[in-house]
Amino acid sequence: MDDTPSVLVVGTGFGGIGTAIELKRAGFPNVTILERAAEPGGVWRENTYPGAACDIPSPLYSFSFEPNPDWPKRYAMQPDIHAYLKHVIAKYGIEPHIRYSREVTSATYEDGRWRVETAQGETFEADVFVPAVGQLSRPAWPSIPGRETFTGEAFHSAEWNHEIPLAGKRIAVIGTGASAIQFVPEIRKEAAHVTVFQRTPPYIMGKNDGRYKAWQKRLFRRLPKTQLFGRARIFLLAEYATYGMTRYPLLTKIFELRTAQLRRRHLKDRALRRRVKPNYPLGCKRILFTNDYLPALAQPNVSVETSSIKEITPRGIRTADGVEHEADVLIYGTGFKATEFLGPMKVLGRDGRSLSEAWRGGARAYLGMTVPGFPNLFCVYGPNTNLGAGSIIYMIERQARYLRQAVEHLARPDVASLEVRAEVEERYDREVQTRLSHSVWSGCTSWYRQENGRVSTNWPGLVTEYDRRTRALDPADYLVRSIRAGSSGPR
Repeated sequence: MDDTPSVLVVGTGFGGIGTAIELKRAGFPNVTILERAAEPGGVWRENTYPGAACDIPSPLYSFSFEPNPDWPKRYAMQPDIHAYLKHVIAKYGIEPHIRYSREVTSATYEDGRWRVETAQGETFEADVFVPAVGQLSRPAWPSIPGRETFTGEAFHSAEWNHEIPLAGKRIAVIGTGASAIQFVPEIRKEAAHVTVFQRTPPYIMGKNDGRYKAWQKRLFRRLPKTQLFGRARIFLLAEYATYGMTRYPLLTKIFELRTAQLRRRHLKDRALRRRVKPNYPLGCKRILFTNDYLPALAQPNVSVETSSIKEITPRGIRTADGVEHEADVLIYGTGFKATEFLGPMKVLGRDGRSLSEAWRGGARAYLGMTVPGFPNLFCVYGPNTNLGAGSIIYMIERQARYLRQAVEHLARPDVASLEVRAEVEERYDREVQTRLSHSVWSGCTSWYRQENGRVSTNWPGLVTEYDRRTRALDPADYLVRSIRAGSSGPR
């Protein structure tokens, strides 16, 4: 029987798998992963819409300890990323730790352990609870009047219904976010007509994409540092962009000029060009990377509607100008509930404290991971750890490293729990929010922000800073409770 601290992880995306690997490699194999679906993959399992791909180049969108010399393209497609995750799970022996088809409904801290219950009626117990469900796991449906009255076919892009034929159909697409700009160019190839309902135009950047040649893959296998060089170059470019979004906006002007050039190149219709020109600072909303979206908008079977949606009717969509746009299929490209962290999971900490109550004004956590009143709880890809530029996998690896250090402390015979001090978390959150108030993300409404204006998703600095701040867990930041005495204090 393994007597090391037991860890229960929720989710088999990059966060959950990366955490499990970090713990196993450090000699902590007592890890159980609960996954609501029948196979792993997280967002890369769920999002199977046409054209689904990553907008971070593949060399950086992979674990640093497991480079992949066989990526087919510089910007990997969804099936290739999903296959990469399965490969990593198999190589590092994570499969035996996964319990599939277990959807967590609640987690309660009782008598020094976490008690986790699933919708299937099972109960799991562990010393450490690690929600790794991410920020982009629950589709967001818009509250538009009449949504249930539509008599045609309708679905969300994150729950793509491949059984519905689109050939020759009139398709209405609500939303112009990261998913829509990928699937619109694909579906318009077979649709009779696609109407894109745009509330806010996105900034579009081109992708320096292309398929890797056989000789390049051989080079990556024989000389791995050549792939590492490419990874470093992408990393530095992302840090430059982040510096502009968080400190010096003038640095992003070069990107803004590039987006204007792309609009002029692909959209000869001046009226259309004006409709898709953003009127907010670059980076305030997510910058989107594509080579196909703008050319698709210029096609005769695609139109962009900027009049606001008044209601959904049985036959289509009625806009504020009174026009009813008839449609056979309605696709919601309306994103995810990014600011509703861990929902709808019910989490109760010490003394029955509810996490939803603690986060009533907005999700917050020390280093994006841990919350006062919730001992031995460490989120992965939690509040304020998202990036405006760069690879989230870099952040996930730093969080897994920090979490592993927490488990090392808990492995000591006289330590039962670690709970971040309220004053430490408060000081940290105040700093993060102050810095974010001076960032580009405070300048417009986006999924980065909550209705009260709080930016609860993004990290306010460079990822190298996050690396430095999570490099070593400081026990003085925590209430350390003893198994023997039940007392607490810094160690």
